[in-house]
Amino acid sequence: MTKYLFIFYVCLWALTSRAQNILRVDESVQQHKFTLNEVKYLQDSTGKLTFREIQEMSSSFTENSSYYPSNHHKNSTYWFRVRMYFSEPVNNSIIELFDQTTDEVTAYMPDAAGNYIKSESGANLNFNSRLFHHKNFEFLIGDTKPGYHTYYFRIKSHNAVNVIIVYRTINYFIHYALNEYLTYGLFYGMILIFCFHNLLMFLAVKKKQYLYYVFYILSVGLYEMSADGIAFQYLWPGVPALNNYGNGTALYFTSICALIFSKELLQVKIKAPQFNRLINCVILLRTTYFLYCLIFNNSLFVYKFVEVIPLSLAFATGVYIYKNGYKPARFFVLAYSILFVGFIVKAFTALGYAYFLPAPISYYSLSFCFIIEMILLSFAIGDQVRILRKEKDAAHEETIRQMQLNSQLKDSINEELERQVEIRTHELVEKSNEVRQQSQIIENQNKELLRANEQLEKQAGEILRMNILLEKDNVQLKTNIEKVTESRALSTELGYEEFSAKYPDQETCFKFLSALKWKDGFICTRCSNTTYCAGRLPHSRRCTKCSYEESALHNTIFQNSRIPINKAFYLTYLIYSTNGTISSHQLSEKLDIRQSTCWTYAIRIKKVLQEKKKSRKKNDQQGWTVLVM
Repeated sequence: MTKYLFIFYVCLWALTSRAQNILRVDESVQQHKFTLNEVKYLQDSTGKLTFREIQEMSSSFTENSSYYPSNHHKNSTYWFRVRMYFSEPVNNSIIELFDQTTDEVTAYMPDAAGNYIKSESGANLNFNSRLFHHKNFEFLIGDTKPGYHTYYFRIKSHNAVNVIIVYRTINYFIHYALNEYLTYGLFYGMILIFCFHNLLMFLAVKKKQYLYYVFYILSVGLYEMSADGIAFQYLWPGVPALNNYGNGTALYFTSICALIFSKELLQVKIKAPQFNRLINCVILLRTTYFLYCLIFNNSLFVYKFVEVIPLSLAFATGVYIYKNGYKPARFFVLAYSILFVGFIVKAFTALGYAYFLPAPISYYSLSFCFIIEMILLSFAIGDQVRILRKEKDAAHEETIRQMQLNSQLKDSINEELERQVEIRTHELVEKSNEVRQQSQIIENQNKELLRANEQLEKQAGEILRMNILLEKDNVQLKTNIEKVTESRALSTELGYEEFSAKYPDQETCFKFLSALKWKDGFICTRCSNTTYCAGRLPHSRRCTKCSYEESALHNTIFQNSRIPINKAFYLTYLIYSTNGTISSHQLSEKLDIRQSTCWTYAIRIKKVLQEKKKSRKKNDQQGWTVLVM
């Protein structure tokens, strides 16, 4: 007997433990969230079961094991059931469902006659069709007479949603809704204030990070409005199809604007080029993923975890740049650390693991963290501007100091110039006196010349007679003058004017070098070809086979010469005629060229002269031209 009693009590305990908990309601209960075994659910994989069939399958409902139930299989339809016991009539109460992204919510509420009234809501219906103009889904409880009441809810959504069912009185709902919308007003008001402030800063200082920050804040605001259902209520209440794109589009722009803002604020292109390339790649991949979701499969917008990649990359970039000594990055790193905390709390809330936290913290953690992040990022921008201003002031002070040094240098130079001018003026006065004395001497000499001219006139008749005889020899002299001049140039020392008469300009010199260089015929130094045509340079020759152009100066002692060619000729001639004994100072005076330049070229020519002495024959009549080649 005792054995049977034990089995009976065990079965009774098992049945009791598996029974659905019933919420007991009276006037003192203002709000209650259904959790754990207070909710039972049934998965309808076909999505075709009617409410009548669901009522007949009451025993098939499964007890909820998680804190909040959810639609684990997004392609299935889920039925949820809650039970309440009213110990006394309660006026004006509702049942509210959270998660504004739920596509279809159908409630079956019993009336006073025991019949069920069907009410529809959800993100796929126009907002104006809701019972209350509120972001959540509310259903009015029509029958609150004492006794047990069962409520059914049909949920269908392509997103993974937590089905949070809440009982509230109308008074508590109004109080809660007013406070909630006041909080939203403060939050979005702060976003607008931050946007307006940074837009004004952009217009004032023309720093692009302010503009990127405005876009980032607006993207955050759009995402929060889409996630909270505020965007559906105020921006597109008559176009529920946009709910499928709102969250994904806002998250995309949030990620892209965050990365671009991070690049500009942290000067990533300069301070971390490898991170800059990585950020560009992530922007390209994230844009590709967004376009694919937008065009081909908008259901992929539900995978919000992809935003962890750009967020982590921006955070890692900030840490790297801060470690390298860039101070404005400290506020950036702190801001993203807090944002990470907000994402973690939001993720735990979505998975049902943050039930122990107060509701404002768990549901609005991301919004709070966004506000703190906006403040800290504003500090980061301000810190960057402060550092830039400090650097600008330092540069301004350095400019002033340099200007003072320049002024002192200018004064010292002016004093030196005045002193030099005074000395030069004194020298000019002395030279003027010397010129005056020389003019007097010249005048005396002119008088003597006049007397000499008178004597010369007397001799002119005699000279005229002699000229007649000399004219007979002029023809012979004219034919031999070139030979005589060349012979003298090769053997004796000529003055520069006389030498210049033979080689007056560059054309004559190049012509002479060309004739001397190729006196035995043209041979190309590259391909040994013997035929040529005129080149671009004066008296140069271009090979008709390989097109190599060789100038008259190439492979001569005048190659790479930086002095006029006729003076180079005369310098070579002087060294040859003096057998290398003439000094560079004498050369400088004769040629009016700097002594250092004369010395450099004299060394080169003397070296060639010594080499030619060893191989030159005694009766060699080439003269100074032997040094050319």
